[in-house]
Amino acid sequence: MRIKVAGREAYGYTGARAFDPSRPTLAFVHGAANDHSVWALQSRYFAHHGWNAVAVDLPGHGRTAGDPFASVPALAAWLVALLDALPAERAALVGHSMGALAALHAAAGHPERVTKLALLGASAPMPVGGALLEAAQRDDHLAFELITGWSYSPSDQLGGNPMPGLWMTGNGLRLMERSRPGALYADLKACHDYADGLGAAARVRCPVLVAIGERDQMVPPQNTAGLLGALADRRVVRLSDCGHSLMAEAPDAVLDALRDFVLGS
Repeated sequence: MRIKVAGREAYGYTGARAFDPSRPTLAFVHGAANDHSVWALQSRYFAHHGWNAVAVDLPGHGRTAGDPFASVPALAAWLVALLDALPAERAALVGHSMGALAALHAAAGHPERVTKLALLGASAPMPVGGALLEAAQRDDHLAFELITGWSYSPSDQLGGNPMPGLWMTGNGLRLMERSRPGALYADLKACHDYADGLGAAARVRCPVLVAIGERDQMVPPQNTAGLLGALADRRVVRLSDCGHSLMAEAPDAVLDALRDFVLGS
């Protein structure tokens, strides 16, 4: 699906389904130097089960035009503009890592627009180590290598992908390699600089699902404590032997958690 958002062309994967304003809408938001493809299984399921499922490419990523945004609030404003453009008066938001912060900020600022919120691999604040930020700023391949090493549990780095024929870490590395120069740094810096995460969490009024990979080295599980404490209405799902790339490492478990949360009362 190609659509104009804030005057620029944007892309969203819809599971080959046309957008239908009479159906409920679920928007999926990717993380740093990623694109819509990280949500392939989960978005396709909802698209074929009565929902408008839109897995977006954020500005400067994938097939969406423009430069990457420099801040989480700017990303959140773009998500609200996306809902306007679809058009979807209300929607559930699902975000991973940087995308989770953007979805969180959008839900906090527009409670009348967001029905439910799912946050995967998220913390508030979300600091990024200096060595990784410096490598990303240089467009050094080392940044991609570090993220790949930290994003998957040790067992998943050995193989055993639940989707036959796919090389989990290799796919993740290649996805970042094809991102635009400067995109990873802009994304990581936006996460590192975002200071309103706990305040935003306290302002969220809809139910929230928080999915945590217990072997996550990018966003360690202990770093989620503040976020969990600030959310008024939350449900927590912990995925054992799973790192930061939850949607690839545990695609069925993530889908089950999302389905139970989104379809539940």
